[in-house]
Amino acid sequence: MFNDVAVAVRALQVENRARRILIVDCDVHQGNGTAAILSGDPAVFILDLYGAKNFPFHKEPASLGVPLPDGTGDADYLQALQTALPVAIERAKADLAIYLAGSDPFEGDSLGRLKLTKAGLGARDRLVLTACREAGLPAAIVMAGGYARNVADTVDIHFQTITLAQEIFDDRL
Repeated sequence: MFNDVAVAVRALQVENRARRILIVDCDVHQGNGTAAILSGDPAVFILDLYGAKNFPFHKEPASLGVPLPDGTGDADYLQALQTALPVAIERAKADLAIYLAGSDPFEGDSLGRLKLTKAGLGARDRLVLTACREAGLPAAIVMAGGYARNVADTVDIHFQTITLAQEIFDDRL
């Protein structure tokens, strides 16, 4: 097992491709591995929105953690993200964002325990990607988490993320 985001961060650092990195972790499971591996690195800022009572049961502190109760829906999730994201962007002073676009906050996910709709997840993606664009941050997207009872839902959600990224960053592709 390895942590793809932590490996990417370290490779980018070694190759001097990114000086400071913001990780926006919107997978429903707390990013304890990423937080543990990158802990103490002042060049990496981690914003982590996650299900408070979901796996893993031992949480590692992120730069800015936002634990959410079971059953959190679109409005409360988006409000939490809308509050935390500008703070993270300001504090990170990053030149690259890595966005973990989990589909597992979806209401139809068998492991997620949150209740976001596809429209809510689209609004989440738009919020993150637009904020990155407006801050002048290139964004790398990782298709994180997805255990929908109907696999087509997971595919739809990830496809929606990529479609929005293309729309928002079209002139930079």
